[in-house]
Amino acid sequence: MPLCDLAIVIPTLNAARSLPGALAALEGLPVVVADGGSTDGTPALAVRLGARVIAAPRGRGPQLAAGAGATGASWLLFLHADTRLAEGWREVVAAFLAMPEAPHHAAHFRFALDEESPPARRLARVVAWRCRLLGLPYGDQGLLIHRDLYAKLGGHPPLPLFEDVALVRALGRRRLVALPTEAVTSAARWRRDGWLFRSARNLLCLTLYFAGLPPRLIARLYA
Repeated sequence: MPLCDLAIVIPTLNAARSLPGALAALEGLPVVVADGGSTDGTPALAVRLGARVIAAPRGRGPQLAAGAGATGASWLLFLHADTRLAEGWREVVAAFLAMPEAPHHAAHFRFALDEESPPARRLARVVAWRCRLLGLPYGDQGLLIHRDLYAKLGGHPPLPLFEDVALVRALGRRRLVALPTEAVTSAARWRRDGWLFRSARNLLCLTLYFAGLPPRLIARLYA
């Protein structure tokens, strides 16, 4: 099945450095950039690179929901601005869309980072384990979902973070499909914060979320 009824939604906030790489892999496809108030020229850059830009309330959940509402495509692919899909992703996605049961499932890519250091490889293995055993892909692995199923689940909740976890939990493991290609994310955040510190902080935030702490409070710790 061709990708003629697919739209990509990317939430941005001061993403001028990373966005060109993400958009380069999406050339020729409709992209909606839902911007949360960037001050670094991200909206103008996105327009120059061929994307449609809409203004949205700041917060990844509200931005993703606004982006989904701004396109009438039957299939939605949610991506992060610092994630670039690996070569061959279009063929993999087309094969998924051709499956009769695809509209009742959602798909995500394998997690990878844009470096091959030992910490990066270890993190990729941990993420693979999390997805396989817990059914918890994060937003930096992308999410491909039919609009009808997205609407049935209520879309992305208006959360400042863990909107991706909330949506895949609503989906459930049996409706998640792991695609055999990678979404390659920038490792800049881990290099900046430290591999151990950032990973530990992410795990702590996830634990607090599952324990029922309001996401707005967790967001303060995350920031």
